[in-house]
Amino acid sequence: MELRNQMQITEFIFLGFSGLPQGQTFLFLVFLVIYIATLVGNSMIFTLIQLNSHLHSLIYFLLSHLSRLNICFSSVTVPKILVNFLHERETISYCGCMAQMFFLMSCAGAERALLAVMAYDRYTAICNPLRYIEIISRRVCFPLAMGSWLWGILDSAIHTFLASRLSFCGANQLHHIFCDVPPLLKIACFDTYINEMMLHTASILVGLSPFLLIVISYLYILVAIFRIHSSKGRYKAFSTRAAHLIVVTIFFGMANLNYNCASTGYSVGVDTLVSILYCIVTPMLNPLIYSPRNQEVKGAIRKALGRQGRE
Repeated sequence: MELRNQMQITEFIFLGFSGLPQGQTFLFLVFLVIYIATLVGNSMIFTLIQLNSHLHSLIYFLLSHLSRLNICFSSVTVPKILVNFLHERETISYCGCMAQMFFLMSCAGAERALLAVMAYDRYTAICNPLRYIEIISRRVCFPLAMGSWLWGILDSAIHTFLASRLSFCGANQLHHIFCDVPPLLKIACFDTYINEMMLHTASILVGLSPFLLIVISYLYILVAIFRIHSSKGRYKAFSTRAAHLIVVTIFFGMANLNYNCASTGYSVGVDTLVSILYCIVTPMLNPLIYSPRNQEVKGAIRKALGRQGRE
């Protein structure tokens, strides 16, 4: 019976933008601009780090991985959204939905872990500067970066497998703009207790654990900053760390809203807004937040532009 019910679903229909039939063209242009900005901004950061020898320190190694994650994160959802804007019905195939959900949650989990690794790197640089090279060496940093990717993939594989076992009894309308676990649970026709428990468990292990590590790291960093006697020195030290705090606040805040209300949820409009901020706007903001606050990145950009001008 379960297999037969599941086989009746060949596609899902997205209803996230159904209340805005007259604004499809405008939304298409907005999402296109966001996607182009995400690709250009993150590709620029990644390319600068690879080509500029002054940006080959370990924090920039992690930042280059974050840029790649941002590109993947955005590319999982936005191209399909853009294609759907050009059609009367916004749909995705069943297999396409499972694939989109798998890659979406892989990127989300990996980014949470990577942000925690970056916070630990900054903690070591501020609080243990004499032992920084010894503690955060490439021999340690590369496995941590790869572990972040594997962390997200493992978490996603579990949720995708459980979602593939759900039965929908013919219901195929998702009040969302892309495939994710919470909207699928809302239209499932049998008990989703296991799926919801795994979702909340993952929120603690995959979401809360990295967030707590970040909070603890920055508490130590703030204590170290307040011990700096010069107010100018304190401002400079804090301003260079503020970018990471902004990214963490936006990303983890939206992630918490997105995944911790699987049963009840919010209104369709609020769900859609949270998902846009979490999965689409944040990847675009990361290079905009990090670059202006980072003197080395700004110097590399000016150097690259100056070289192009001379050519």
